[in-house]
Amino acid sequence: MKRFRFPIAQPCARSAIALLLTLVTWLGYTPVAGAFCGFYVAKADTSLYNQASQVVIARDGDRTVLTMANDYQGDVKDFALVVPVPVILREDQVNVGDPQIIERLDAFSAPRLVEYFDPDPCAPPRIYDRVGSAPEASIDSGGVTGDDALGVTVESQFSVGEYDIVILSAKESNGLQTWLNRNGYRVPRGADRILRPYIRQRMKFFVAKVNLAEFEESEYQYLRPLMMAYESPKFMLPIRLGMMNANSEQDLIVYILSPKGQAEITNYRTVEIPSNVEIPIFVKKEFGDFYQAMFKTAYNREDRKVAFLEYAWDMGSCDPCSADPLNPEELRQAGVFWLDSTVSPRRIPRVFISRIHVRYSRDRFPEDLMFQETS
Repeated sequence: MKRFRFPIAQPCARSAIALLLTLVTWLGYTPVAGAFCGFYVAKADTSLYNQASQVVIARDGDRTVLTMANDYQGDVKDFALVVPVPVILREDQVNVGDPQIIERLDAFSAPRLVEYFDPDPCAPPRIYDRVGSAPEASIDSGGVTGDDALGVTVESQFSVGEYDIVILSAKESNGLQTWLNRNGYRVPRGADRILRPYIRQRMKFFVAKVNLAEFEESEYQYLRPLMMAYESPKFMLPIRLGMMNANSEQDLIVYILSPKGQAEITNYRTVEIPSNVEIPIFVKKEFGDFYQAMFKTAYNREDRKVAFLEYAWDMGSCDPCSADPLNPEELRQAGVFWLDSTVSPRRIPRVFISRIHVRYSRDRFPEDLMFQETS
């Protein structure tokens, strides 16, 4: 059976505009070739939001590769990033990433507007082979002496690209805040209260500043994302520190890559965004505004304290596609480390992507995000 793609402007028999967010739960689901067809009309990507941070989490078992894209606005000399991490990181576990990879994940998983046609011209979805491998993350602990009077220990320090990195452990939150202030990090007042629970959990602190000389030599206009690889049973994302500087609600887009299936948040409800709804044809000319309004309506209806699942699908296929799936090299750059170069070309290693959208504020999201994988 042949498959035809028509330009948007070309009239087609029995066509309908539908909002397709392709939310699939793998439990009891078996893909059927030619189950639906259509072509991409428009997508709603992260450019719609003024304060949208993006995080990529590639996870298999206890091993995690975390990529953070910082939407920092201001002078880079004032940039400082403090992130709680479960283990001490070495230099070979931290890298700078390619921002285009996050743009590719955003484009592939973006909520989309689709025009459907009769199923007769449909063909099975395109299949993309996945081969390749990535270096394994390794764990080690350093032993560099810090300021004992403050209860802070510098566990390791190194430079990666345009960033100067310090890994800290601390016994008291006020001592950690004092150390950060003394070393030129601008930490908001009251940070010790937010830092305290992480210290109780014996978490370490990943602290990054921009090396101005390296940044100027790199000729990059924007800060590149930071990637860190580690092993820990904790499948979580700390967001409370990011609220200290926030004056309003913030949007967070999390792309979770897994070989098993869809991911969801366990300590807040994960809700599917409204999808598969027929809408008037004129919406395709203003889909961005339409989606923002629809998201806001759903967000307020759920009392502003849920996470929205905007997309969940195996990256081996898509129909319709808002962008091509990532190729093996791009997946490796996104942190996918479980691709096996010895796999037969006929077998597609599963790389499942879940796109979770959280709009959070201090009063509605008092806890960090805890995740789980489903099968």
